[in-house]
Amino acid sequence: MSVSARTARAAAGGLAAVAWFGFGLQYALSMQTHYAHGLSAGHAHLIFFGFYTILTNLLVSVSLTTVAAFPDSAVGRFFAQPTVATAVASNIVLVGLGYHVLLRNIWDPQGLQLLADVLMHYVTPGLYVLFWAVTVSTFRLRWTDPLRWCVYPIAYYLWVLIRSAWIADYPYPFFDVTRLGHARSLLHAIGLLMVFVLIGLAFVAVGRWRTPRR
Repeated sequence: MSVSARTARAAAGGLAAVAWFGFGLQYALSMQTHYAHGLSAGHAHLIFFGFYTILTNLLVSVSLTTVAAFPDSAVGRFFAQPTVATAVASNIVLVGLGYHVLLRNIWDPQGLQLLADVLMHYVTPGLYVLFWAVTVSTFRLRWTDPLRWCVYPIAYYLWVLIRSAWIADYPYPFFDVTRLGHARSLLHAIGLLMVFVLIGLAFVAVGRWRTPRR
């Protein structure tokens, strides 16, 4: 399915608004909680930006905003590339899938926290996949692309290790080196990376299937 450039920009703008709302709501709730526990602004932000969910929702928000508002800029053209948009899609799908399988049963959010939780883990991922399906040209996708997209999740894991060694706080229990040791933490990271590659390959397969051979 193809849509006009104006329709694609409008869709990007609408989804960006949803993504920014979810991100902003979670930011407000997190800062309120951290400050109530006496944390400094720096410490609170290190905790907040330690989550893959947070960073990837921010990535989605920024990418959609630039595509909608600044399509002719270098950043807008970068995020509009099929390979980049599909990499973003693969990452945000991992957010939703990882949360649903590994994390949703270990806490019970209520009220506004539940709304933020649903927006960031389900609504934004689902809408971004729909956006990708109807607006992104996929003829440039190659089977090796998901291997290049691994740069982002690998960089995130390194960030977790550096940040968590600094403030003694791990964002996810399956990365907790103090409890699991480095070997098991790394094994979990490799397992999630393999899932990410499979998600990327699924996107490539769909893109190649629906795009006629040139």
